[in-house]
Formats: sequence, structure tokens, C-alpha cells
Amino acid sequence: MIESVTALTASVLAGERGPAPSTLSVTSAFWLHNTTRLPGADVTYKNYYVLLRVGEVFGACAFEEGELDPAYCADTSGTAVSELLTEAPLPVRIAALDAYLASVEPHHEAAGAEEIVLPAGTPDVRARARDAAVAGLLEVAEGTKVALIGVVNPLVDAITERGGICLPCDFNLRETASGLPVSRDMTEVLDAADAVVATGMTLSNGSFDVLVDRCRQQHKPLAVYAQTGSAVVRAFLGSGVTAVSAEPFPFSQFSSRPTSLYRYRIQDGASRT
Repeated sequence: MIESVTALTASVLAGERGPAPSTLSVTSAFWLHNTTRLPGADVTYKNYYVLLRVGEVFGACAFEEGELDPAYCADTSGTAVSELLTEAPLPVRIAALDAYLASVEPHHEAAGAEEIVLPAGTPDVRARARDAAVAGLLEVAEGTKVALIGVVNPLVDAITERGGICLPCDFNLRETASGLPVSRDMTEVLDAADAVVATGMTLSNGSFDVLVDRCRQQHKPLAVYAQTGSAVVRAFLGSGVTAVSAEPFPFSQFSSRPTSLYRYRIQDGASRT
């Protein structure tokens, strides 16, 4: 069982999960800022990402405005993954860890990965297809209370359409597009829920370990929708994470053509090591 992101990083640095990270380097570094407002919505999402390419894959991490300057790109390409894992700011460390783990086992080659091809279409069509795939990772019976850590409005709809009662939590919103109040207290909604859905951005704000540990203690199913750290979250399957919707870069919002995400589920107490 993996106890924490820190423990996973230490395992990678010790060479226990593949090639020594000192032998792999970043070939490209990206800083991305995009905004999204879906038709009929009154909320504009402001998204910031750091992306690191290692071999054929990209590691990704979303972060809050002002947390990382785009100038970091100037010195990151060519840097060994091991150096970034030990010395870089948190978003870069997460992206480097993600890139390493995805390079060892790309999602499109991973055992147990269920590929879901999102249809071509407008942003709202693709978002709804994506979030329906995420909601499908949990068996939401009528009246099930589902904590949603990190509000994605189409995912709120996907939970409620299945009969679930959504308990949203987010640092940047006061209410969902459908008018549900949004809590800022993650512990409060976790304790009230029967099941939990969280975004990978919990990795970049430092709440992931707390989230996973609490779900372990309370024996609650935890599904994670991960653009941020999709391979990092995958490593926690069976160690507190029940299911993952892994969406490697390029993300669905950056294309109108079909793209893939990969779903993983744990059954009968199985775990990854």
C-alpha cells in the first residue's frame, strides 16, 4: 500500500518503479493558461497547467493563478526528472512524477485500462460525455450522497441525473451552475458523504493525501477524475482510491475531435504496488 505522494516519490527516486529518474530528462516544458465558459453558463473557468514531456508522454498538473511563473519553462527542458522531483515547486514536482510514471506505463498500454473515446463535438457535448464517463465509475443509487471535491458543473449534473445527492466542495466557487451551495470545507462534505468523487487538482493543492487517508479510514469509495497527475493517482488504486478516470494530455477541452480517456477500477480489494 502506498501511504502518500511523498512515499510514492521516494519510491521512484529509489528506482523501485522503473528506470532511475536521473536517467530520464524532460524534452519539452509548457505553461498553459486557458479560460472556458460553456453555453448558458455564467461562470468562466480559469485554468493554468504545467506540462512536462518525457519520451512519448506528458505529465500534467493544474495550479492556481500566480503559483508558477511561465519563466520556469526556460530552464526546465533538458533537466533530469530526479532533479525536478526533489527541487522544483509543487506543481512541477507533480507533473514530473506524473510524466515519469506515465513513461514507465503509458495509459494506452496499461493492463486494466478501459479506453473511452469521447465524441467529436462542441465543448459542452464533449464535457458531458467526459463527465458521464467519470460518474459511471461509481454506482450511484437513488439518494446516495456524493461528495464532489473540485466542482465541474457537468459532473454535478451527471451525479444528480443518476439519482445521487451532490455535495460540492471548491475553493473558488460559491454555488454550482444548478444553484447548489458549494462548501469550502472538504472534511465537512467527506464526512457527510457515502461516496466521493475528486479531481486530480487535489494533488496540486496538497489535499490529496488527506482526502485518500480519510476515505481509507471511513471505508468510502473514492473515484478521481484526473487530468492533473493521472498516472500518479493511478498508482493509488487499491491504496485508498477505488477508481480513476485518467485523461492524459491533450485534454478534451483542447480539441473538437475524438480523444481518449482511460478508466480503471479496483475490485475485490486488489491493489497496485
